Amino acid sequence: MGWFTKNKKKQVQDNLYTKCKKCEEAIYNKDLEKNLFVCPECDYHFRLTTDQRIKLLVDEGSFNEFDSQITAADPLNFVANAAYSDKLKQAKEKTKLKEAITTGTATIDELPIVLGVFNFSFVGGSMGSVVGEKIARCVDKAIEEKCGLILISASGGARMQEGVLSLMQMIKTGQAVARLANENLPYISFLTDPTTGGVTASFAMLGDIIIAEPDALIGFAGPRVIEQTIKQKLPEGFQRSEFLLKTGVLDMVIHRSDCRDEITKMLHFFCTEKKAFNKEKKGE
Repeated sequence: MGWFTKNKKKQVQDNLYTKCKKCEEAIYNKDLEKNLFVCPECDYHFRLTTDQRIKLLVDEGSFNEFDSQITAADPLNFVANAAYSDKLKQAKEKTKLKEAITTGTATIDELPIVLGVFNFSFVGGSMGSVVGEKIARCVDKAIEEKCGLILISASGGARMQEGVLSLMQMIKTGQAVARLANENLPYISFLTDPTTGGVTASFAMLGDIIIAEPDALIGFAGPRVIEQTIKQKLPEGFQRSEFLLKTGVLDMVIHRSDCRDEITKMLHFFCTEKKAFNKEKKGE
């Protein structure tokens, strides 16, 4: 009987605490949630779910999802260590989502926006044909509503189970966000851990403002692959947010507790600039 009691107690303890992946400190789950899922000891930013990310950023109750019915097909009948169709099914069951990106309209400080949020738990947040289509539709919606676009990335890159169809999304999304500039509408690209591969090589690096959370892994190929290719040791912190800020790749690195306030300032700035631009255009 003692054995069963001991294991039950251990299970309860495991459900109460989360171990930090960086400093390995055991954090009481309620304290972790109050601290916006940031380790109070080392400031490690845990990955967020889609719902957590939306709740953190937008006005309460303002998010309205669109294009939720679009789901990926399996055009190549791809099978490697497992069938692609099975991976999609498992991802849907695990995350309760239909794709790696969730899109919708919302407001931030009562300013309208179109928002796209990646979830890394859905097939590594990879970009397949559906993700590319949903981003393109985000752009269409932003132009229709005459508002800004925010895309929050967390991705391992292109979804290779879809072959060249996934690679085509790099061009498609890049061309899509370029249309926002023609309409004088802002695009804020928000990079979280990790943002890599084809996502980094396309729309994620095309924002009017590119921001990131602290210590996020951001790059195309992984550090180990790069070191093996160039036969050199990479600098300390290479491909992390702070390194990329110093080298001019990012505009800002924003702590999670400040992200809503900082993005609100950006939106108000762009809103003021747009009004000034329109007045100048009309000759007022």
